[in-house]
Amino acid sequence: MSKLSKIILSSVLSVICAASLVACTNANTDETTGASAATTNDNTANGNNETSDNNDADTDDSSDKASTDGELLSGIHHAEIVVQDYGSIYLELDANTAPITVTNFVNLANDGFYDGLTFMRVMADFMIQGGDPNKDCTGGSGTNIKGEFANNGVENNISHTRGTISMARGGYSMDSASSQFFICNADAVFLDGDYAAFGTVTDGMDVVDAITNDFAAYNGVIYNKDIQPVITTIKVID
Repeated sequence: MSKLSKIILSSVLSVICAASLVACTNANTDETTGASAATTNDNTANGNNETSDNNDADTDDSSDKASTDGELLSGIHHAEIVVQDYGSIYLELDANTAPITVTNFVNLANDGFYDGLTFMRVMADFMIQGGDPNKDCTGGSGTNIKGEFANNGVENNISHTRGTISMARGGYSMDSASSQFFICNADAVFLDGDYAAFGTVTDGMDVVDAITNDFAAYNGVIYNKDIQPVITTIKVID
């Protein structure tokens, strides 16, 4: 294969991966959790189990402002994702770069929202995705947050390299992230500017790799919910 052909193939694969990350997620239910700060509550018809392919319209204009629980976080914070039968993934969260995203993640974790949820989607050489109460890539916390990335008018210099944690979002709505997050198991810098990266794995990439290796054959959603890797809890350390 020529060098030019390899470049073209790489570009096509990047676009496919980015599109599939959008297509897997859905805008979230109308339920409010009071768990996230500086958020918007989506009151559109996206509270069903349709995939985002059926909800391509941007729903931001119909969103109401949700109540804010306290101040937005700043500084660097740390958390631990405990995965049943696999071990722990330790995170450094950058609230200076993505204060809304980190505050949302921390509040959901402190509320126990993630306890018992799963990593329901795995793609080798891309990412593992978790945090959906429906366990099929269609659910969320019931509250959406502003997307903190360049193409949504927010400066965010965290690149989607191996070990980066970032927020999934639904359809083509910039402000549709809720509870679903993903951890890059390989460099995915083509996502920079379109997804809200908010931290990095400091220890436990062996856990990410083990999950990737065990479920790589699915190359997407693990539809058998009984075998999805279980998030025992997400502990906020500081």
